[in-house]
Amino acid sequence: MSFVWAILLFGFTAYAALDTFVIEHSYAAVEEPTAALMTAAVTEEPEATASVTPTAVTTAAAVQTSTTPVQEAAPSPTETVNVVSTENSYADGNISITIQEIRAYDSTIYVADVVLSSPEYLQTALANSVYGRNVTAKTSSIAQNANAILAINGDYYGARESGYVIRNGVLYRSKANKNAEDLVIYRDGSFEIIQESEISAQELLDAGAWNVLSFGPALLVDGEIAVDAKEEVGRAMASNPRTAIGIVDPLHYVFVVSDGRTKASEGLSLRELAQIMQELGVNTAYNLDGGGSSTMVFQGRVINNPTTNGKRVSERSVSDIVCIAC
Repeated sequence: MSFVWAILLFGFTAYAALDTFVIEHSYAAVEEPTAALMTAAVTEEPEATASVTPTAVTTAAAVQTSTTPVQEAAPSPTETVNVVSTENSYADGNISITIQEIRAYDSTIYVADVVLSSPEYLQTALANSVYGRNVTAKTSSIAQNANAILAINGDYYGARESGYVIRNGVLYRSKANKNAEDLVIYRDGSFEIIQESEISAQELLDAGAWNVLSFGPALLVDGEIAVDAKEEVGRAMASNPRTAIGIVDPLHYVFVVSDGRTKASEGLSLRELAQIMQELGVNTAYNLDGGGSSTMVFQGRVINNPTTNGKRVSERSVSDIVCIAC
């Protein structure tokens, strides 16, 4: 009998591990917004149901609920003109992107300088256009499906069970992580750093949050380095591949990805990453998922060298991206 119980216990444990880390659970299909529309979520009472749809509020830790977003017309962008594109640049009258590769701290760092005519060109996209657990795809694949000109990996929301998830004006998860420091991207394209312990996801949505990324920590606030020694220890002081996003001025952004864990590129600590962003003139900067996830895609091509163990260049599958014109 004890042998049977041991087999049953092993089977249950194995299933629980697979269910948590491997088995895909799709909670909501996502209709990605077009570049001509912005959305504002409107609160409605969700029906009691076992299935899950995008909602404006989450009422329990294990339940995801949402409302169907109502689309609002955004300020009309100027009509697209001729595209001028090179290996390291893109311009079409509404979007200007310039890519440069720099060396600092024994690391190779890729910097995308982005200037937009309208905030609607700064978006996010989910793997397979689905919100859920263990739903992942490579950054390049998500970017291709979203028709993104430029993309970096996002916050990998699917690796956690808490932390706000607002994507393109829709609230998918409102379970707070009391220790989380989030980046809020508002509908006007402005950035703000918030503490989840101080404001609810619904309040952020009501205030005009367009995307909320929950990874962190903040790197720069008002142009000053915000990473302290305690955060360095908690977030791995060792040099690693890193991904960050920052805002210089209204509608002027910087996307940064650093290679790491190889002889050719050591990688950055959080403070080194903050210093890079500060030197680039960034006002507010935020750390996104790093390590093997750190990937930058430009015009369909992975331009950095993503690696998990330093032995092989290979993209890690992630749950989401931040992108331009997707």
